[in-house]
Amino acid sequence: MITKRIIPCLDVRDGRVVKGKNFLGLRDVSSPVRLAEFYSDSGADELVFYDITASAEGRAIFTDILTECARKIFIPLTVGGGINSIADFDRVLKCGADKVSVNSGAIKNPSLVYEAAKRYGSQCVVLSVDIKRVDGSFRVFARGGRDDTGIEAIEWLRRGVGNGAGEIVVNSIDTDGVKGGFDLELLAAVCEAVDVPVIASGGAGSIGDFITLFKTLPGVDAGLAASVFHFGEIDIKTLKAALTRENIPVRI
Repeated sequence: MITKRIIPCLDVRDGRVVKGKNFLGLRDVSSPVRLAEFYSDSGADELVFYDITASAEGRAIFTDILTECARKIFIPLTVGGGINSIADFDRVLKCGADKVSVNSGAIKNPSLVYEAAKRYGSQCVVLSVDIKRVDGSFRVFARGGRDDTGIEAIEWLRRGVGNGAGEIVVNSIDTDGVKGGFDLELLAAVCEAVDVPVIASGGAGSIGDFITLFKTLPGVDAGLAASVFHFGEIDIKTLKAALTRENIPVRI
């Protein structure tokens, strides 16, 4: 049986890890290098590093900090933020990333996913999508949740997988940082639409939320969270022990 993955997320701005609610009100948390090392030693299955303002500010990702994070950890690393070209994929992979997450860059250039998958393989290409409900439909947002693109989210994800994305990260803006549980309705729609691994992001507030996620939606492959891990509200080893007791397979 395939084990479920637990993935902490480092949202990095100006070289520091930050966290907010509904993508707003960001506050400083810690050094990304220190946190990355901590999670690598604490039982995390993977780590996600997002340079959350790179796209909005039209600049390249912080490669020096990224390189140092990659040196310190011994788990797979996914990196995103300001990924707009094949050259950006190449630069991030050379810094030590295992997978590259593309979001706004794919919206600006839908062929980017196809080109990257063709060059590096689908297993390297992660399509991350920020989704919010607008007038009863799931809508894709760009630039760190700032801009409503008008694109219907489920069809966008189908298209991305068709172009070669090997994994999907579903970022629910509606539940981000609220700690009221994952967006099960949205995630169910995504799991029904695509046949690649789906990572749930946004809304984790307790160990019970992870149990509910995996029991309700066995098609979800991983749970991603930030603040509950950063502020010590959930210990990863304790979480995995609880999942094991619920017969949810995890790597111990």
